[in-house]
Amino acid sequence: MVNTSSAGNKGDTRWNKDAGGIRSQSLLYASLLAYGGNQFVVVATCLFQEEDMEVEGVEFNVLRAFHHDLCVDALAWSPESRLDRVPTVRLCTAAADRKLRLLTSDLQDRHEVKVMEGHTSYVNHLVFEPTEGKQIASVSDDHTCRVWDLDGRETAIFRLRSPGVSVCWHPEEVFKLMVAEKKGTIRFYDLVTQQAILSLDCGAIASADWCLSNPIKVGAVSGNDWLIWDITRSSYPQEKRPAHRDKAHLFRWSRANENLFATTGCPGKISSQLLIHHLGHPQPVTVGFATVGSCLSWHRTLPLCVVGCDRKLCFWATEM
Repeated sequence: MVNTSSAGNKGDTRWNKDAGGIRSQSLLYASLLAYGGNQFVVVATCLFQEEDMEVEGVEFNVLRAFHHDLCVDALAWSPESRLDRVPTVRLCTAAADRKLRLLTSDLQDRHEVKVMEGHTSYVNHLVFEPTEGKQIASVSDDHTCRVWDLDGRETAIFRLRSPGVSVCWHPEEVFKLMVAEKKGTIRFYDLVTQQAILSLDCGAIASADWCLSNPIKVGAVSGNDWLIWDITRSSYPQEKRPAHRDKAHLFRWSRANENLFATTGCPGKISSQLLIHHLGHPQPVTVGFATVGSCLSWHRTLPLCVVGCDRKLCFWATEM
């Protein structure tokens, strides 16, 4: 069922799982995994040997496939999603028609899709509020960050100075939101006052992420480099190192280790590079390649990430 191969680095294993036509987004959320492509979203479970010694490599089971009106461009899990209660899963997608779609399902015969309209250009990223999942934030090429409730109403709109590329919620203080803009500014907003409270500066940003296990850390990729800020010390990055010769595309912190993060090179080529970095090491601890890699997500508790490829999901595991 699973092909296992070495990716050439100590402590690094990659599993390739045929995903039957995956084109765009995949997202790990504990044992749940969702991926989307051209007019479909699939919810599955993934169990790894690190979680259960009786598993050989990875145990992958599709739970439900859903029709999606268009190709999935972005995908986010609600923190309410779990298999031991109803509704079982809730996730939100973005597509080229500039709409968000909120999918709620018991994975059997009851599911609902709520369409959210408001953005006037391409939606680049979206995220649920991480504690209760009662709100969704999205950023777009229309120079806005919008916050929505689960009924599809806009509860806040932040006007940006350039396209929004990433949005992140503070893991504990749910009134704080981080928004990264393409032209090189990362701003933190207070959702109560709806005012900016802090900003970070660098060159043009392709992607940024807030470290959930240590919220004083913010990371981003700009040009060929990755950058790390300590937001308690300076508005300028404390660390900056070259990463990808073909320009960097995505930055994601590990949920399992505050010093571990991954970056990808630009998609659309025959092969997209994945690098896993550790702040205690001068060089990447893992180097991998994925065919037309277009998304990146970490496992909730393991040092393991997934990239959506051409008809496959590629998983990399590394050491802490």
